[in-house]
Amino acid sequence: MNLPIPRLYAIIDPAQVEGRSAAGVGEILLAAGVRLIQLRHKRASSRELYESSLQVAERVRRWGGIFLVNDRADVARAVDADGVHVGQEDMPVELARRLLGPRKWVGYSTHVLDQVIEADRSSADYIAFGPVFPTQSKEKPDPVVGLEGLRAARKATRKPLVAIGGITVQNAHAMIEAGADSVAVIRDLLKAPDIGKRAEEFLKVLG
Repeated sequence: MNLPIPRLYAIIDPAQVEGRSAAGVGEILLAAGVRLIQLRHKRASSRELYESSLQVAERVRRWGGIFLVNDRADVARAVDADGVHVGQEDMPVELARRLLGPRKWVGYSTHVLDQVIEADRSSADYIAFGPVFPTQSKEKPDPVVGLEGLRAARKATRKPLVAIGGITVQNAHAMIEAGADSVAVIRDLLKAPDIGKRAEEFLKVLG
């Protein structure tokens, strides 16, 4: 699948938005122009993740966007999400593909060049690579790859490449210049005083 992946890949992590629902944050992002949202809810029970995913999925669908569930292909299938994003310790890409079918998106996180090469041979629709910069969004982040690492990843795959890790409005455009097709952002979006305004700033910078 040759994906026209949006430049801004917004990740909603309820742990980063205290006092707000995932669906409420999703509505703000969508109204600002975001069209690709992933829900990452590591601490949720299966029921909680299902209910949150269902609510976000409904809103994303209404705005004509793309909704992905982190880790859980079963939940993605249950809420008829557009796909799933899996990491190195999650369900294998090909199993997620088997569960969701050929028309859904399957994204894959990578952290070193060998993983990018492996992902390039898989049925993953896009590859996330990072952390490009130090990140506070993960409890145990992988080693920083830097812009040079991102450029090397670009050379290693023809699949859409999503840069992730420590990305801000200030450095986002450098990711595109280094070869990324899209930038995944959590903290600089969700911790902004005005989430909608920050999303608009990202979209303007990314073009």
